[in-house]
Amino acid sequence: MNLQDIPRVKTITKEDFIEKYFKPQKPVVIERFIEGWPAYSKWNLEYMKQVAGHKTVPLYDDRPVHHKDGFNEPHAKMQMADYIDLLKAEPTKYRIFLWNVLKEVPELQDDFTFPDFGLRLMKGLPMLFFGGENSSTFMHYDIDLANIFHFHFEGKKEIILFPQTENRYLYKVPHALITHESIDFSNPDLNQWPALKNAKGYKTQLQHGEVLYMPEGYWHYMRYITPGFSMSLRAIARKPRNLGTAFYNVLVMRYYDQFMRKLKGQDWIDWKNEQAIKRTNKLVG
Repeated sequence: MNLQDIPRVKTITKEDFIEKYFKPQKPVVIERFIEGWPAYSKWNLEYMKQVAGHKTVPLYDDRPVHHKDGFNEPHAKMQMADYIDLLKAEPTKYRIFLWNVLKEVPELQDDFTFPDFGLRLMKGLPMLFFGGENSSTFMHYDIDLANIFHFHFEGKKEIILFPQTENRYLYKVPHALITHESIDFSNPDLNQWPALKNAKGYKTQLQHGEVLYMPEGYWHYMRYITPGFSMSLRAIARKPRNLGTAFYNVLVMRYYDQFMRKLKGQDWIDWKNEQAIKRTNKLVG
């Protein structure tokens, strides 16, 4: 695929961030922005086991979408202590995503501060994401098309991003936030998915303490090279078109998809996957 390295800076001022990355909507990795946070030295898997081991957490894997799956419905649940033991013991596809750290373990708020990037961050929604070795997400974008700051802790993580301008090449599934679920973006078969050769995106690997800025509505694929976890902070979309799409996704698209799953069953999921291929081939053919 046509992927360029995401630009990197050691640290950055609010003014430079706004001018060089937010306004042009370009991603950036900030390598040493959070070294003053207690979380920088404290947050690792063992610490999370210590402070949240008693919590029951929702787990997700990379199984194909099924019509009976609810929106963001977990595939399994486990005690956090047991999950972290699993991460350390062996590769697992199970991931935690959208785990609200303030709601579940309020004392973790003492370990970080909300940074001033010049954007108003949604302070009630710091989310944690955990994954085992070689676990990954589908290529997707967030339902609210928010600006996302992704703070990585422990381990190494592979990231691939595409802006919304590349939709026509990505085999986007209609009435959904994902690309065709059969594509392995870490090693795609370009004979099977030839349109991907035209898509222009970005790539990087995140290490402990690094921060990735993902602009509004960016597609993102994440693969845990080693077990680890990250925290995301978000700011509402500013572009009117993205804000309008966010409202449509939340208020219309999500419920229409749920209705069609109940009405058509697995035929609806299969039709959407077929349409992802047909529409992409038509657009690039």
